Amino acid sequence: MANMNWSKLLSAERPGHSSQNSESNRSPFEQDYDRIIFSHPFRRLQDKTQVFPLPEDDFVHTRLTHSLEVSSVGRSLGKNAGTFLLKKYPELAREGYTITDFGGIVGAACLAHDLGNPPFGHSGEDSISSFFLSNKLGATFKEKVTEQEWNDLVSFEGNAQGFRLLNSNVNGGLKLTFASLGAFTKYPLSSSSEKEKGRKSQKKYGYYQCDSELFTQIAEAMGLVELANKKWCRHPLAFLVEAADDICYHIIDLEDGCRLGLVPFDHVKNLLASIIGKAFSEEKLAKIPSMNQKLGTLRAMAISQLISECSAIFEENEEQMLIGLFDSALTSLIPSSKELEEIIKLSIEKIYQSKQVLEREAGGHEVIDHLMESFIVAAYNSKFEKANPKHISTLRLLPEEFAVQLKNPLSVYETLQIIIDFISGLTDSHAVRLYQAIKGFRLPV
Repeated sequence: MANMNWSKLLSAERPGHSSQNSESNRSPFEQDYDRIIFSHPFRRLQDKTQVFPLPEDDFVHTRLTHSLEVSSVGRSLGKNAGTFLLKKYPELAREGYTITDFGGIVGAACLAHDLGNPPFGHSGEDSISSFFLSNKLGATFKEKVTEQEWNDLVSFEGNAQGFRLLNSNVNGGLKLTFASLGAFTKYPLSSSSEKEKGRKSQKKYGYYQCDSELFTQIAEAMGLVELANKKWCRHPLAFLVEAADDICYHIIDLEDGCRLGLVPFDHVKNLLASIIGKAFSEEKLAKIPSMNQKLGTLRAMAISQLISECSAIFEENEEQMLIGLFDSALTSLIPSSKELEEIIKLSIEKIYQSKQVLEREAGGHEVIDHLMESFIVAAYNSKFEKANPKHISTLRLLPEEFAVQLKNPLSVYETLQIIIDFISGLTDSHAVRLYQAIKGFRLPV
């Protein structure tokens, strides 16, 4: 296996553009971060469910606050990695790279990591896939697309949708650097690739059939190791993006569950104290007046410890990453891995299976399935059959950027993907309002 090279892995080239940076006051990777922050898809995350639906508690997280926190953790992990790598490879410093470049790449990728997620969390992903698998109308499209295209449709993946969104010329594609796109892609293979057991990077897939050529271009430019045809090893910084996400959802979902009364404070305190270790002080914690402040202190200390542990594992395995032999989640190898496993078990029992979460999931399935059926049938008939007045009225509800795309010559697969782009981009509230309007529950009086 060929070695990956950090100079190539840090490529500032952008799709369709050279790597030349015209700004002296912002690095290309800082530009990536800023482009994401000011983008419309990122703003929509403020009304997308993380775990709890439309919570009244101000402290409970949405996809937006989760993404900001993951980015903060990722930036710290990236800077730690940069400190190590610049010392190990002095030529990187001579080429002008600094620790802030590593922090910027990982921070930007983390900021974008949930952009492709649909409304209603993971139940939204399942609902889009289920439309083609379980809905009689959805199943009829199997004969109208290729086998590879069908694999995309029946296994909707937020990571692949995010890659598509970041690189779309129509839907606000941000033209991020190859380095940030590489770090973003935790699963560098397509839905049709044969998965190898034991490789964390092949648990899901990271790009659709229609984006295969673009990802190949990016992977080859950065010198990613190709394992098989169109199946690649991860960019090493993608392990840090994954770790940042793992750290945040383990700790912060638990924190939210405690704030909502689903998990006793003492239970949370003991779990986080076991991660914090010697730095934990019951006496100091007792002096903090409110439970919210206690939780905040415990969370900050636990995250700091996990960042330190993940950074150490990254350093130990960096050379194996460069030749594609390391392929595990960093959080599965750290000293606190057992505590994280306990947190996940508790979260599944007390949080993810709580009544309010299950109600959200059930309602989300109904909303997404109906929206998929309404808009896909309308779009298909308007393009390939004969649209009736209902189909025409439904399509008029599409924002202009999607309606314009549907006027172009398109295959069935491309038509379906445009509707999926629209529905997966909806916020929770917008999806519910649109569902109510189409069902006739929400009519102007």
